[in-house]
Amino acid sequence: MGKLEKYLFCMLVATLVFVGAADAVCPVCTIAIGAGLEGMRMLGVKDVITGIWAGGLTVSLIGWTANYMRKHNVKNAFWYVLNVLVYVSLLAGVYFMPSGNPIVKWWENCIWGIDQFLLGTIVGAITFILMEVWYMHIKKNHGGHALFPFQKVVMPFVGLLIMTGIFWAIIKWLPTMGIVLC
Repeated sequence: MGKLEKYLFCMLVATLVFVGAADAVCPVCTIAIGAGLEGMRMLGVKDVITGIWAGGLTVSLIGWTANYMRKHNVKNAFWYVLNVLVYVSLLAGVYFMPSGNPIVKWWENCIWGIDQFLLGTIVGAITFILMEVWYMHIKKNHGGHALFPFQKVVMPFVGLLIMTGIFWAIIKWLPTMGIVLC
């Protein structure tokens, strides 16, 4: 069994063992984003694309943890703020990992004067939040029900896919038109 197969098998086992009932942000969506993120890093995809998925994953984990805290009657706002700070700090850690070849090199490559990974993370987080808000709006307007099965999973995932396509096109075509990205 190769490295990728072992990783995917471990992800499947972890999903089956540790995932409970789906609540605020679906665990399936979180696992799908995490697998997509790791897969892209292994394939050498540009940092802006990886950042889009990392931003989506971070928002998903923040929502998942906040829902767990609500379910266990945590009412103090401090813990919710700490939840956000911990996950954002973990994401920011990619810039500070001590190694001879860091995963992301600060300001090594940029788009429009912004570090690619940071830009992607912001875009991914905003996209994920907007898709979740849109889903809640749709659900509210349809008697508390989704329009189709797994809509809660599909909407954020498709939103991230669309943003991935947009930024792939930006990276691919704008430089050929003479537009400098950095």
